[in-house]
Amino acid sequence: MNALKMTANQIHELGIEALLQKLGPVGTIRFLHQYETGKGNYSVDRQQWLTVPDVETLANQIQRSREDDSSGRE
Repeated sequence: MNALKMTANQIHELGIEALLQKLGPVGTIRFLHQYETGKGNYSVDRQQWLTVPDVETLANQIQRSREDDSSGRE
């Protein structure tokens, strides 16, 4: 087969067949998952994850945590 004369769909199908022959169904799926496109906006999400709370927020969270711990011990 001449890959230059094949359509994109033909190349895709032949590639999947080759993966199935060499890797089997589970290996093929694991391989294809490596090239899966993500969803969302990583840059925006990352900024939310990396946001550092201010001292007052941290103090409030610590206080609430201590209150929750002490109320559970009664």
